[in-house]
Amino acid sequence: MSEERLTQADEGKRVLNTDGTEVGRLVEVEDGRGYVELDPTFVRTITVKLGWATRSDDAHPLDEGSIRKITDDAVHLRGTLAE
Repeated sequence: MSEERLTQADEGKRVLNTDGTEVGRLVEVEDGRGYVELDPTFVRTITVKLGWATRSDDAHPLDEGSIRKITDDAVHLRGTLAE
């Protein structure tokens, strides 16, 4: 399990596969579990960063074990999250 823990401060960050490919944005964090929306629009990204958006039914859950590291601007995965 990763020592990295998601918080609400991470909402809006890019989510990157192990090869550095951006797969989406972290749209919500609830009880340490993140939800990733794949390939969001520009407007959707802004509303997420402002805290005005909630996750859609299509958002993928992301648990701590999937995370390699969290930086100031991205969540880096241990593997891949395909569209």
